[in-house]
Amino acid sequence: MTSFRHPGTVLTDRFFAVPLDHRRPDGEQIEVFAREVVAAGQADADLPWLLFLQGGPGFGAQRPVGRESWLNRALEDYRVLLLDQRGTGRSSPVNRKTLARLGAQAQADYLTHVRADSIVLDAELIRRELTGDPWSVLGQSFGGMCAVTYLSFAPHGVREAFITGGLPALTATADDIYRHIYRTVAARNAAHYERYPQDADQARLVAEYLGRHDVRRPDGGPLAVPAFQSAGGMLGQADGSHALHYLLEDPFAGDELSDSFLYALMDQLSFAGRPLYALLHEASYAQGCATRWAAQRIRAEFAEFDPGVHRAAPLYFTGEMIYPWVTSEYEHDGLRVSNGAVLDRLISMVRGNI
Repeated sequence: MTSFRHPGTVLTDRFFAVPLDHRRPDGEQIEVFAREVVAAGQADADLPWLLFLQGGPGFGAQRPVGRESWLNRALEDYRVLLLDQRGTGRSSPVNRKTLARLGAQAQADYLTHVRADSIVLDAELIRRELTGDPWSVLGQSFGGMCAVTYLSFAPHGVREAFITGGLPALTATADDIYRHIYRTVAARNAAHYERYPQDADQARLVAEYLGRHDVRRPDGGPLAVPAFQSAGGMLGQADGSHALHYLLEDPFAGDELSDSFLYALMDQLSFAGRPLYALLHEASYAQGCATRWAAQRIRAEFAEFDPGVHRAAPLYFTGEMIYPWVTSEYEHDGLRVSNGAVLDRLISMVRGNI
């Protein structure tokens, strides 16, 4: 346990041993990291705990510098615990190097232990170690789904739950959700092009160039039009339209795509630091069965996202969707650790409680 100070805060790094499979508490153990944050003037105070569950899935908790963002308010009343959910951040990692040590079936089996149910059971073990009292839980996006799972699995451990933007559906399938998402993303595209009409020509020029050339990302992976369209994930952020505009502002160096554009796009699209996001994102919408690449199937119902249908119309970017081509175009990020078998097998194995 190590403590250090930032402006206005005291931070303590903590590690916890938990079972890989909570049904086998005496079996293989993994490590889960969490960072305690408390206001500098209340480091010794008897404050209630607030557990923060990060969105994703597959992202470590935020790395704060001082009392930034929502922490500024939370630290008035709570001692905050920023949890690196299993497989992320400084917790026992799940990535191309760790998975490569296992066969395809073992990889898929291992990945069934990084769902919301296991994350919640980790949190409950940690709570018992830190405090005998129920604690407050704040779930952001996928973390909200984890918070609801917590309320289902261990309501006695939760004093109160705050959820920001992440609620699991009770009956809606992944197909239903993606139909709604595509409509929303289409509206975001229309609003973006109304704000930045010059971007329509720029985006179309980039797409046409990609369609005519074998373009490689700076790390060697292929860059095709569907991957370029995935940059629309930025449109889900508060300032994402502006960020997308700056990406499109000057994509060419002479007759070729510029290095600065390719590096910036790679930074937006790479799964190297978040492989679990690619593996589990769509599965988080499952309802007891495989989703069968719902984002890809439902996309066919929305012709405006087909880059080849309406070449006179603006190119529409997609959002936070994962498509089958990620298993090949992003193998440089480690997603094809067993010739694509991991992702396909996982999609067929993960069940609704993720």
